[in-house]
Amino acid sequence: MPSRRSRSLTAFSPDLGFSMTIQEQIEADLKEAMRAKEAERLSVLRMAKAALTNATIEKHGAGGKLNDPDAIAVIRKQVKQREDSIEGFERGGRSELAAKERRELQVLSHYLPKPLTAAEIEALIKEAIAEANATSKAQLGQVMKIATAKAAGRVDGKTLSQHVQQALG
Repeated sequence: MPSRRSRSLTAFSPDLGFSMTIQEQIEADLKEAMRAKEAERLSVLRMAKAALTNATIEKHGAGGKLNDPDAIAVIRKQVKQREDSIEGFERGGRSELAAKERRELQVLSHYLPKPLTAAEIEALIKEAIAEANATSKAQLGQVMKIATAKAAGRVDGKTLSQHVQQALG
């Protein structure tokens, strides 16, 4: 039977061609933050891990695992909460709390895929319009469904919808 150390190397080593899931990466980073005594990062990672665990239990039961697209959706929800908090704190004149939320947002953003550029969004929307044979805003839903699938979580729905509306209108 291989030693515990050798199993972990083969299971998680990027050098050997194996990649970690987002959940595994967060757990590894959480342990690293504990060792480094990074309290704020540790707190954010614990919240993210709890949200991922809750989503896993909700979707697959206690023994399941989330796939990366589902995990990204959970992280995006956490990011959206931080963005909303930042906006609220700034309106309320609480810049120190807004700054804390921004730091948390930076930690979470590390686990999201690289966002699409404006040019990539435009190209994606053109493809979606062509696929749907859309000619008016009445077909917005069809185009959004295709565009959302193509974007694969690399752009938020609000931004995508604005671009689709401009392209159709």
